[in-house]
Amino acid sequence: MQGLEAIFRWLHVFAGIIWIGHLYFFNWVNGPLQAKLDGPTKRAVVPELMPRALYWFRWGAAYTWFTGVLILALVYYHGQQAFDTGTTWSAGAGIMILVTFLAVFVYDILWKSGLAANLRAAVIVSFVLLSAVVAAYVHLAHFSYRGTLIHTAVLFGTTMAFNVWFRIWPAQQKIIRAVKDGQAPDAGLVKMAGLRSRHNTYMSLPLLWGMIGQHTTYFAGGNLGIPGQYYYVFFLALIALAWHIVFQCYKKSGKVSGF
Repeated sequence: MQGLEAIFRWLHVFAGIIWIGHLYFFNWVNGPLQAKLDGPTKRAVVPELMPRALYWFRWGAAYTWFTGVLILALVYYHGQQAFDTGTTWSAGAGIMILVTFLAVFVYDILWKSGLAANLRAAVIVSFVLLSAVVAAYVHLAHFSYRGTLIHTAVLFGTTMAFNVWFRIWPAQQKIIRAVKDGQAPDAGLVKMAGLRSRHNTYMSLPLLWGMIGQHTTYFAGGNLGIPGQYYYVFFLALIALAWHIVFQCYKKSGKVSGF
């Protein structure tokens, strides 16, 4: 089991670098670049560049998710690392594991609803729902600090992989074909693909904390005046900070220019 865990972690990180590296390329490099290209240049460049980049993007997402679930099963379920000391499987834990993998459908419905037209309201609702899920990991499922962080990361990762395969990739195929044919892509598809890609970018930084931060204990409660069972309040504040950092990266990407 330890050998399998080591191999799965290795492949998980490799696939994740491919996926998230392309995600940042699309949002902070390719997006601003595309805005500078004229029609004939786009027609020559986009059909050659995007299918290649999207190949590594979508398969990086698939293998990152798959190896992540294998690690989750080995370490956190088989190895019982998901739970606090003295607790084990319960109905609450089963419910929250289902929530982890099914929350993506609530997210998808929310961001296809009329509420999405009001960006601020949709973000607030999303954060409130996320906060409720994280609190339930602690108080209903009785997950450990590591278990709470990793399940939040899995929730983000599952949502991001869903966006890649079922929202971004299908839309991009139609967009690329339209550009290749010299036609204007469907504006609705462009908007939707861009929105879901931005969502993935914003989710990526909290996801990375969920993967890396769980290997430390300083923020697990007891420091900075944070009670043990309410450590997740700091985690939620960090998620908001991560979103602000990503926002600043978007602002910077629009100011970086070529020669």
